[in-house]
Amino acid sequence: MATDNPYRTPFFYGPEGRLIQVDAALEAVRRGSTTVGIKTNDYVLLASQVRPARPLMQAPEKVFAIDEHVGASGSGYVGDLLHLIDEARVQAQRYRLVYDTPIDIISLAKHLGNYFHSFTLYAVRPPGASVILAGADQQGVQLYQIEPGGSYFNGKAATIGQSSETALEIIAKSYSENLSLDDGIELATKAITEAAGEKVSIDLGVVRKSVGKFEKVQHEIPAS
Repeated sequence: MATDNPYRTPFFYGPEGRLIQVDAALEAVRRGSTTVGIKTNDYVLLASQVRPARPLMQAPEKVFAIDEHVGASGSGYVGDLLHLIDEARVQAQRYRLVYDTPIDIISLAKHLGNYFHSFTLYAVRPPGASVILAGADQQGVQLYQIEPGGSYFNGKAATIGQSSETALEIIAKSYSENLSLDDGIELATKAITEAAGEKVSIDLGVVRKSVGKFEKVQHEIPAS
């Protein structure tokens, strides 16, 4: 039975009171490329598995610059992820125009969370992707994860995509706030390759506390 009130759409909630569209988006994230973020005292690192959509096709970029001081990666539907990256870039530039200063990372995370949440108010699907933000602001280096339901979290490590729990367990076993950047890259690479169960290509980006700028990182994975 249809209704003109989008807040009371009969198929919006499942029988357990869960948002069906959000659960579907989370399932898309769980099927996506394994993506991790690691924050230490000196830097915040992003790493994501890169896999081409078809054989002989160039694999898509998975770690993106949002502004000079912040980068992002994610997992889920690539088209949705790219749309969210564009949304984050526009908000970062809008903030600069209004306040004449770079956006702080929590404000960017809140904006993306609100953007996600706006979809849950109506009978439409939210973007089928989760985003990890890595950046530097007045509070130091920051790591945030934003979910399709609009929730956002900060912390020292974040993992999303296929076998993300496995990746998180691997990171948790070896994590230290004093990890060197080389050791952090090695740990992120290990987490992704073991979660994938094979050697894979990985896209990397880092924001160092001493520099405060987002940089892409070139890293060769040793042959097994």
